[in-house]
Amino acid sequence: MSGTQLDNSMRDDSSRAVLLAEYEALKAEQTSRIVLRDRLMYAAPAALAATLALVIQPTGRPYLLLLLPLVCVVLGWTYFVNDQKISAIGTYLGRHLAPSLAASIHRADQVLTWESVHRCDPLRRLDKSMQLAVDLLIFAVPALLSVVLYWTADGVRADLLVVSITEALVTVGFAGRVIAAADLLARGRGPLRP
Repeated sequence: MSGTQLDNSMRDDSSRAVLLAEYEALKAEQTSRIVLRDRLMYAAPAALAATLALVIQPTGRPYLLLLLPLVCVVLGWTYFVNDQKISAIGTYLGRHLAPSLAASIHRADQVLTWESVHRCDPLRRLDKSMQLAVDLLIFAVPALLSVVLYWTADGVRADLLVVSITEALVTVGFAGRVIAAADLLARGRGPLRP
């Protein structure tokens, strides 16, 4: 083997090692974000139950309903951001890292094909629609219902009315952002291309 071939081989091995290290780091981040995202799905109903337990106490404190929109939007936004990053990592792996890795092993075959193949599921649109419904039911609907319940309670205070209107607007804005990002038009698009 000539010196040039040896140098190229060492560069290829080094490049491949860097790409594989990047892949492993991104998959680890994706996994940790998935765990956090899934835990947030359980935290929101727990927060709802805790808030409702406080509200239905005999002392009658309907203003505590206004805690729920804050909790739901904060948990929902954290869930949403993690979900976006999980998808962004998958897109990056399929569009950028896979072609670089394929080039480093001098093969035209796709590598890391899972990052794009799972998007070809014929039920993807239905799955995305159902996930959108679940996200809204867990994070937006309870927040809006709690505001409406506060508005119908006895003794609504003017300062808290302003707070509740602000919470309703923030919740509607959050729900709109979640709907816009739902990618409901996504069909099986096949492999991601750079």
